[in-house]
Amino acid sequence: MQDKDPQKLSDLLAEEVVFHSPVVWTPQHGKSITMLYLMAASQVLSQGFTYIRKMRDGQHWGLEFTCQVGDVQVKGIDLIALNAEGKIIDFEVMVRPLKAVNAVHAAMGEMLEKFKPEK
Repeated sequence: MQDKDPQKLSDLLAEEVVFHSPVVWTPQHGKSITMLYLMAASQVLSQGFTYIRKMRDGQHWGLEFTCQVGDVQVKGIDLIALNAEGKIIDFEVMVRPLKAVNAVHAAMGEMLEKFKPEK
């Protein structure tokens, strides 16, 4: 998330990656939709984004972060699972408090509209 290079991100993701958004109930399947969400998030969550704790258990990572969205302080966790090749196969984001969830939801909606391919 801290490095906004799309090629580096693409190299980290497995084709069959599943993304779990904190504001969308349905899991998003595949590299292209996951890239869309993560690139949008890299813009929305960029203000003061810092990983403050990293936890690892084999192929599973928990990365706790803080950032600011507008005037709202956000605290969150990225839960990441890797396959045998070391590529991300599952990426789940959790955010708190409710005020932060609402701010992220609104900002991500706007950013995803900008990132959508034109028809």
